[in-house]
Amino acid sequence: MALKMTAEEMAPFLDEVFPQVRGMFGIDRLDEDLLVMRLYQNERHLRPGGTVSGPAMFGLADVAAYVATMARIGRQALAVTTNCSIDFMRKPVAGADVLVQCRVLKLGRSLSVCDCLLFSEGDDKPVARASLTYSLPPVT
Repeated sequence: MALKMTAEEMAPFLDEVFPQVRGMFGIDRLDEDLLVMRLYQNERHLRPGGTVSGPAMFGLADVAAYVATMARIGRQALAVTTNCSIDFMRKPVAGADVLVQCRVLKLGRSLSVCDCLLFSEGDDKPVARASLTYSLPPVT
């Protein structure tokens, strides 16, 4: 499926609809096959022990599924998360950005189903895996 939004269009869109996360995430790759985003390493995302917290990794997966979905359906800000399951598999590397590889597995009229693998930058072992479903607003 051809994309309706590019990475260059997505960044200002996210700033507009979610100003509270401005500067937290970057888009490394966005095409028909794969979205790669990053959570920039920042002290506010750390848990005791100096590694990225579970809520911060959940946020990365959730935003990635949103971006992957929006890239395919266009500017429909009212798409919402209806389900998320996340498995935390290992501790992220301290001081490293967390990257997510997100794929849209199914895009229907009312739902988008995405799969996300999260990695510490520079490490090929996943730190978490998430499955997310978004409810899409009705087409008018």
